[in-house]
Amino acid sequence: MNIPLSTRLRPQSLAEVAGQQHLIGEGRLLSTMLEKDCLRSMILYGPPGTGKSTIAHIICRATESEFITINAVLSNVKELREKILQGEQNKKKEKTTILFIDEIHRFNKSQQDALLPAIEEGNILLIGSTTHNPFFYITSALLSRLQPVQLKPLADSDLKNLALRCLQDEKGLGSYKIDLAGEVLGFLISSSAGDARKLIDSLELCFLNARLTENGVYKIDIETAQSAIQKKFLRYDSTEDQHYDFISAFIKSVRGTDPDAAIYYLARMLSAGEDPRFIARRLSILAAEDIGLADPQALNMAASALSVIDFIGMPEARIVLAECTLYLACAPKSNTAVVSIDKAMADIENGVLLSPPDHLISEKSAARSSGAVYKYPHDFPWHYAPQKYLSENRKYYVPGELGKEKEFKKRLEWIEKNLGK
Repeated sequence: MNIPLSTRLRPQSLAEVAGQQHLIGEGRLLSTMLEKDCLRSMILYGPPGTGKSTIAHIICRATESEFITINAVLSNVKELREKILQGEQNKKKEKTTILFIDEIHRFNKSQQDALLPAIEEGNILLIGSTTHNPFFYITSALLSRLQPVQLKPLADSDLKNLALRCLQDEKGLGSYKIDLAGEVLGFLISSSAGDARKLIDSLELCFLNARLTENGVYKIDIETAQSAIQKKFLRYDSTEDQHYDFISAFIKSVRGTDPDAAIYYLARMLSAGEDPRFIARRLSILAAEDIGLADPQALNMAASALSVIDFIGMPEARIVLAECTLYLACAPKSNTAVVSIDKAMADIENGVLLSPPDHLISEKSAARSSGAVYKYPHDFPWHYAPQKYLSENRKYYVPGELGKEKEFKKRLEWIEKNLGK
């Protein structure tokens, strides 16, 4: 019993894989690839516990390839190149090398780019695995060389069949007499949320916490199951629609100054296993885009949150994110930063290409006229010198009415009225 139940029951062939009939059923993508020996590099994506790693191992066994595993979180470019070199050496021996990269979405662009020549030259057959949508996280150059393969959460019927196999298979719990109360199976299936590994682990926990009767029967009632599992697991759907639905609702709630809605959506995302760094990055963008100069401290708050959670991790990161979320939600709002820069960039796109006035050009520049004189603002009252900074009048920044920006507006209006421009 020292070996986890999920390991003992790991499928050894596609026929043993729970669910995923859209991929492994007769005439479907993966089964056809194996039957015709026409494998290509691919990326398996879907929620945890849907069989990504298992399918990769099955493909390796079926093709008698050398299987090399890398975890993208722990790996670096040097290790990656060593593995690719190993694949190149195997190719000379006419042996196929499958390079399996778990959590491939964690690879940065340089790491992803390092894979391209090896795939092109056939030195490796790459199988990437990720719980994220690859169309958002994998570079277009790499994605164009991979077959996207989407795995879906297991249906309740698939989970039920898997649970029965756990209870009946000698490799599982089949050698024990187990009395499972009628409502327990439904509870376990519901709590697993389409995750096969979660179901198996939950069933194993129930067994370990079961009451052993005098007749040698392990009795598992609903109280035992609830005590073992403690809480229902939440998850986004496999296409990550909910991933983006919830971050969208979260950001819009912060922008809309609703701290209660914002903190709820934050809790939903964290409970579902969302990467806290992803949330912090989005808050950093919001701080500049939607709060901006109304409260310049907001960007410092978001940047600090991103830095802090990077080295404390969960579960404490939830507190940092909560503080940042509530601060940003309650802060005064302004979008003048994004409006101003976008307006200026639109002018440039439309051909408004202004040269700096002569007095702003470097004194060493040949383009500067001899009579141009730059007025140093600190030599003037109020540290302001009336002079032109654009060769033609353009208005990009219109201060808002809230928070710190209200002070900026008053100051700019006073300068224009009393000191000129």
